[in-house]
Amino acid sequence: MMDESADIKPVPTSEDVAAPSGTEPVAPAPKKKRARTSTKAIMAAIEQRLGHTFADISLLTTAFTHVSALKSSRGRCDSYQRLEFLGDHVLGLVVSDMLYRAFPKADEGELSKRLADLVRKETCIDVAKSLDLQEGVKLGAVGAGAGARLRRSVLGDICEAVIGAVYLDGGYAAASAFVERNWVERMRKPVRPLRDPKTVLQEWAQGKGLPTPVYREVERTGPHHDPRFRVAVELPGLESSEGIGGSKRAAEKAAASAMIAREGVK
Repeated sequence: MMDESADIKPVPTSEDVAAPSGTEPVAPAPKKKRARTSTKAIMAAIEQRLGHTFADISLLTTAFTHVSALKSSRGRCDSYQRLEFLGDHVLGLVVSDMLYRAFPKADEGELSKRLADLVRKETCIDVAKSLDLQEGVKLGAVGAGAGARLRRSVLGDICEAVIGAVYLDGGYAAASAFVERNWVERMRKPVRPLRDPKTVLQEWAQGKGLPTPVYREVERTGPHHDPRFRVAVELPGLESSEGIGGSKRAAEKAAASAMIAREGVK
């Protein structure tokens, strides 16, 4: 009987197959590593956007450290909170100086309203977003769980902390330069009206020896739950102006604004 096993040849493995003549064996492709931006690189990019190179980079790192990122053995003082406190007051001083120089005819009341608008949390958040400061925020497990909501809520605080860090690292001149770069256009174009138009119109009328403006409801339309009011404002010797709003108060403001615009009140 013929031995069939003699005709059975083993199947060659990849190790048994020789590479073609003149070529090297192809090594398996290395596994790709996920690109991970280092903290150092992130801080360097933020420095560039801030326009200030830190002599003590730990100040900038602390300015971005939320209390949730601290180990239990470290105190809250290692978070951005102390720098935020300092930066808040530096910001107030720099903006006050900017306003004083930019509006030489503004009284204390107007300057105070402008200051409040420029140093409020929403303005700081807007500045922080324009500089992409959210990129450097360091959150711990608790903070990370809150996600984008917490990141946005702390952006205003971090913006003030950055100002404090710049002040400590470079002095008042560096902090002032940073604030002026990022607040001057906001100072020139306030987001919110600084004064109630009814107050502006009344003060203007008094300055011209006129009585207090009189507001008169002209028409009310719409359902009870969603009314629309049309109100006219009247001053002796002037044509009345009208405004429309979802409440009498809103319609009165609109009417006052219309008269202010028509008469060129500033």
